[in-house]
Amino acid sequence: MNEIQAILNAYDQVTRSGEAAALATVMNTSGSTYRRPGARILIMNSGQTVGMISGGCLEQDVVEHAQQVMQSGKSIVVTYDTTANENIIWGLGLGCNGIVQILIERLDREKPFNLLLLIAACLAHQQPGVLATVFNAAGSVVINVGARLICHADHTVSHEIEASTLVSNLLMDVPSVLHHQQSIVQQYPCASGNVEVLLEWLAPPPSIVLFGAGQDAIPVARFAKALGWRVTIVDCRANEATRERFSMVDTVLLTRRDRVQEQVQMDANTTAVVMTHNYLDDAALLKTLLPSSARYIGILGPKHRTERLLQTLQQDYSINIAQARTRLHAPIGLDLGAETPEAIALAIVAEIQAVLANHAGGFLKHRKGGIHRRQETLAPESLLCLR
Repeated sequence: MNEIQAILNAYDQVTRSGEAAALATVMNTSGSTYRRPGARILIMNSGQTVGMISGGCLEQDVVEHAQQVMQSGKSIVVTYDTTANENIIWGLGLGCNGIVQILIERLDREKPFNLLLLIAACLAHQQPGVLATVFNAAGSVVINVGARLICHADHTVSHEIEASTLVSNLLMDVPSVLHHQQSIVQQYPCASGNVEVLLEWLAPPPSIVLFGAGQDAIPVARFAKALGWRVTIVDCRANEATRERFSMVDTVLLTRRDRVQEQVQMDANTTAVVMTHNYLDDAALLKTLLPSSARYIGILGPKHRTERLLQTLQQDYSINIAQARTRLHAPIGLDLGAETPEAIALAIVAEIQAVLANHAGGFLKHRKGGIHRRQETLAPESLLCLR
């Protein structure tokens, strides 16, 4: 289970019990920090927490602030400057050498713009959106810290921000966040000051479809679920025992290879791994997958087997073999020296994560610039659909 789902589950239990709770969210960072904007931690009135906003060095202090916020009901922003040596004397002993601004707010389930309820709705409907949160208002600007605007996938907008000029400015920046699928922090001038806003890209978890239900698919499914991805197993052998063996996944589909196209939806939020160990099944599946909008398509097996499959597809179905080579990840996975099923699964899931993040997947020590900076490393051809 990934972090945000764990937070949502814990909050659901909190509201059922009637216990007070607060949420701390990283709004902005500068320099080297452990977590980036959008990282969250849920704090219960009992002092229990779910989630992380640092490597463990800020949490206790944030919990103390959260206790005060739960009592007052007033949202606050706490700034931690870890660039000064005095912090070691202060007692945090932080080594990241950066600045972090954290919004702490009490969670009220009846509040229309309850952040966790907004995120839960996004996940439930499997639709992306942009959430704008005011975290700083300088000068004599009368805008509440924590005020929000949300733009849904269908472009409908709702907000609790009274300043119409700010709303207009936010809506001008929303398309950029949707296009780049990346959160940004913006500062907007107002007549009597300025405000800072986190425009956060909200996205449903990636969906991975594993074609094949062998023993080697089990660790792939487990790693994917640990990341919070939606996992579907497609068993072209239609073995009823598959449902029990893959009880940890979201969906198990028992079908024939000739019915996959009508039963499995592949969109830009979907990744596909072909690991049936059956040549005819693999050929039929690639015929369906290569023209689809799937974000990632990988196939298990050595290079010569994949090349033979592509030759078959070109001969029987007129698939453009040059484009297919570019689109297909084969051999599948990062070069981790994997030998065991678990290590191979790790290499597969790691490669998919790199593709989803638009990173190359190399050693961080060889990366130029900040480790969290978005890196355009994948060729545009990798997103081509084959018709």
